[in-house]
Amino acid sequence: MSLVGTRMIRDNRSAREIFEEVMSNPARRKFGFGEKLAIVNVDVQQAYTRTDMFRTAYETDPDQIAWINRISELARAKGMPVIWSRVAYKADAGDAGVWGTRTDTEDSLQNIKYDSERHLLDPRAQPAPDDLQYTKRMPSAFFETPLASYLVWHKVDTVVVTGGSTSGCVRATAVDALSHGYRTIVPIETTADKHESYHFANLTDLQLKYADVEPVQAVIDWLEAR
Repeated sequence: MSLVGTRMIRDNRSAREIFEEVMSNPARRKFGFGEKLAIVNVDVQQAYTRTDMFRTAYETDPDQIAWINRISELARAKGMPVIWSRVAYKADAGDAGVWGTRTDTEDSLQNIKYDSERHLLDPRAQPAPDDLQYTKRMPSAFFETPLASYLVWHKVDTVVVTGGSTSGCVRATAVDALSHGYRTIVPIETTADKHESYHFANLTDLQLKYADVEPVQAVIDWLEAR
């Protein structure tokens, strides 16, 4: 039988090297920006950003939150919505569902409780009073949240996804954004994960299938040109 498709490729390149190769392809078509974007900042909360406080926190680009603040401020100045999601659960964690059953330690996901230190936005984040903020329970910022209707009301056609983790809630949110019909942008410097393998493998997959993975400067340039 002749081979038309592809057998799974195995090589010795790192996830970062594969990502850099994919990003260097000038022929790859993009979804591009539409007419109006929303910045969706996923779980920029202390449980995942405060490496000085929590074992569950991680850092990729040390300027991640500064970049998030920058593009959020630019979007607001252009009359475009900014959204901040966080994750937390009620006291008995009954709203975590099966996702909260693998472990049960002080670091476990379902033990992020409402209004706890782990639930709080990172103090470096700079939300504005009219930004939409809400707490979610599952990976995607869309799942059982007000996000979808909020974007429709604001006549958004492009979603910029930031935050963490790249392999978890950022990815889930980006896939859902595309599934809802939005052009989806993931600015590289605004995302983070625990291991570069997870980080770059998921950025690669997002770029190939679900989103335009771009330097954050591409978002800045687009907003400044509006």
